Amino acid sequence: MTKLPVFTESATLARRIGVVLGSVLVTAGFCIDVLIRAAFRRLDRSRVDRYTRRWSALLLRLVRMDLRVVGQAPDLSDGRRYIILCNHASHYDIPAIFAAMPGSIRMLAKSELYRIPLLGITMRTAEFPSINRRKRNQALKDLAQARAMMESGIVLWAAPEGTRSLSGELLPFKKGCFHLALDTDAVIIPVGIRGISKVLPARSWRFNLGQPVSVHIGEPIDTRQYSREQLESLMQLTRQRIQGLLGETVKQEMEQPALASANG
Repeated sequence: MTKLPVFTESATLARRIGVVLGSVLVTAGFCIDVLIRAAFRRLDRSRVDRYTRRWSALLLRLVRMDLRVVGQAPDLSDGRRYIILCNHASHYDIPAIFAAMPGSIRMLAKSELYRIPLLGITMRTAEFPSINRRKRNQALKDLAQARAMMESGIVLWAAPEGTRSLSGELLPFKKGCFHLALDTDAVIIPVGIRGISKVLPARSWRFNLGQPVSVHIGEPIDTRQYSREQLESLMQLTRQRIQGLLGETVKQEMEQPALASANG
């Protein structure tokens, strides 16, 4: 069967407002449902898994994202600890990962997100671990809690860059998630998300609708083969894997604005 062409367009102001309002309403609806079910002890991990995927699917539908998955994740139910590490160039990295990857995935999020009314308490209720990057002692406690969650079967998703890249190019990696991976003898699943920066570029509200996005799953890295003294080598290998999964996409996306300006 011939696949229909994907039509992309820059969202008008009215459509941007619609996407934002729709995203807020969808998120608030799921948050309220989670909290009500938790209050009546009717919330379990499998339901949260279904909610995160339904929430993600609705958010991606609002921007008409054409999502494709390349590669296959390992069996996440084999008793090992797993952590997904990928590039971070847009807010839409989060729903794209939830929609594309299997398992009980939870985001290792910065502590600032937990200050957002309704969202913060919902994330804690749904077993989303936080990490305080400004206070070392608290960060160590946060990582210990994340380790306990991984050992109970949760698959963590983290962005080793620590923040969204404005250019789409990989930023320097932080060490926290690699320390966590070593502490838990985890398997790192490197993932490269191509085209995601065009959907909603970092620190902007320039939505682009109908963008093709592909989630590329790389070869797992078993951290049991690395000691703490080899942390830098582990970080370098992970970066190489993610960069390889991104291919020439980052370079092309960085060049396109310059070409557009030159042609304009």
